[in-house]
Amino acid sequence: MLACQNLQISFDKKPVIKGITLEFPAQKVTAIIGPSGCGKSTLLRALNRMHDLTHGARVTGSVTLNGEDIYAKDQDAVMVRRRIGMVFQKPNPFPTLSIFDNVVAGLRLSGVRNRAHLREVAEKSLVDAALWDEVKDRLKSSPMSLSGGQQQRLCIARALAVDPEVLLMDEPCSALDPIATAKIEELMFRLRERLAVVIVTHNMQQAARVSDRTAFLLMGDLIEEDLTEVIFTTPKKSMTEEYITGRFG
Repeated sequence: MLACQNLQISFDKKPVIKGITLEFPAQKVTAIIGPSGCGKSTLLRALNRMHDLTHGARVTGSVTLNGEDIYAKDQDAVMVRRRIGMVFQKPNPFPTLSIFDNVVAGLRLSGVRNRAHLREVAEKSLVDAALWDEVKDRLKSSPMSLSGGQQQRLCIARALAVDPEVLLMDEPCSALDPIATAKIEELMFRLRERLAVVIVTHNMQQAARVSDRTAFLLMGDLIEEDLTEVIFTTPKKSMTEEYITGRFG
């Protein structure tokens, strides 16, 4: 299980996330919702140490994966990001690599050179990302020849190839059309059978469709977290209800 305890994040001493404690269960999809600027993506990026790369960022509290503090001094950030993969809002395939080489890039960085093993993992990852049938005859082609939705699924396959325990998804469908969005959402349902999925989304309907649990953030504070059905039908906090019903945000 992935969890954060009293997580606080600031940039140049300005607090953005203010002491959040939250669990992200295995084999569940957890949605993080809230208005623009509330800290959703900031929280998500802390869950696999992406802020290590941000000047002026300070993270305190703890983030644990199966009880291990991922910010501990003996933890390698690169290995953390293998265990906790991430898919960004805009598809970001490596343009100079082929479709095949994109999928296995993480494995090669880890020193894997066995061609048969790389082929096996690439096929499995593309199947898992619901992309294999569309690209199996053009694995040597550029990923830039793919549609936006296909590129996003390629990035998901790339993340899956290193066998993560958690997959973080930051607004993964915001740049996609409804058909591509539906494919990504179907994929989330399948992926949760084997790992924890955490998704940031501004789309209330999407959160209601794909997630098991939902966390509502406002101005860096966790207002409420519960089963998605509860959040969308009988929230305990009036602010949650006002946001869900569109009265603010």
